[in-house]
Amino acid sequence: MNKSTIVIIIYVLGLIFGALVLDIWSAETSIKKTLLGLGWTALFLIGLFFSEKNEKE
Repeated sequence: MNKSTIVIIIYVLGLIFGALVLDIWSAETSIKKTLLGLGWTALFLIGLFFSEKNEKE
């Protein structure tokens, strides 16, 4: 399995966890929930970048 596939699976599992347990997409939003979602997406993009970079080498 590619490293990028593993990163994507972890990201999706994190989104499901955030939606069901942390209730990120509820009607009552806050700065904390927004920053948590943005941070998780930023970590996903960084992980995807480095996994693709290491596969090319």
